[in-house]
Amino acid sequence: MTGHPAREARPFVAISTKAYFGAAHTRAWIRGVVTMAEMASRRGIEVVVFPSFPLLESAAHLLEGSGICLGAQSVAATDDGAHTGEVTASLLAEIGCRYVEVGHSERRRDHGETPVVVREKVAQALRHGLIPLLCVGEDEPGPREAAADRVVESVAETMSGLDSAPVVVAYEPVWAIGAAHGAPAGHVAHVADALRATLNGRAGPWRIVYGGAAGPGTATALGGCVDGLFLGRFAHDLHSLDAIVREIGRCWTHHPRCSPPRQARRSGRTAGPPQGK
Repeated sequence: MTGHPAREARPFVAISTKAYFGAAHTRAWIRGVVTMAEMASRRGIEVVVFPSFPLLESAAHLLEGSGICLGAQSVAATDDGAHTGEVTASLLAEIGCRYVEVGHSERRRDHGETPVVVREKVAQALRHGLIPLLCVGEDEPGPREAAADRVVESVAETMSGLDSAPVVVAYEPVWAIGAAHGAPAGHVAHVADALRATLNGRAGPWRIVYGGAAGPGTATALGGCVDGLFLGRFAHDLHSLDAIVREIGRCWTHHPRCSPPRQARRSGRTAGPPQGK
């Protein structure tokens, strides 16, 4: 993109199954996603799936040759060794992962992952050639200026000294995850603008995506102010996922990825449908 030399040009769609699916369900769902690969490729969209740890190797085989990328929902903050129950970055890379989620609010809340741990995980991922999907977002609803300050500080702290490293920043306001509606489009655009100003000077490639009650209609509401979406439950239905990918293809063709339509800014239109990620 002109003026953003390290900004990735391809729209990005990531889907996490979280812990919703069993083994057979995961495999069937991934087979369904693979049927969308050609459609997504024609629209220039990169699709990444994040299944549960035990299904990663099966997923890698199912995705082989499809062009759809594989990601892991977490990663150890340590190297290989005596770390019972951990899954290291080297193992994820060996299996065939390209991306790894780091810093998701559920990991921070449920597993006590501090900013120090998040930074260690990012470093491990990069050391083994994985691209971090770095999740950031404010805990409570509030002024968009405060939200922007919070996430910019978080990204700067985590990526300090890693200027040449690739990163996808997922802006996920914690209060919007699983809520009835996503954050207002103007709120998301303001935060994305602040993140873009921070990331513009980086040498490594980067993208900004939105998550938090994201689903059908989100891409239209945001009008291209981000580079893609990070999806949860709405994308677990294959028909919904197909509709979302097609919508992103339309929106990212017609809108430069910079700011949402004026109407969305004025109306406070929300960035997602009911009961989303």
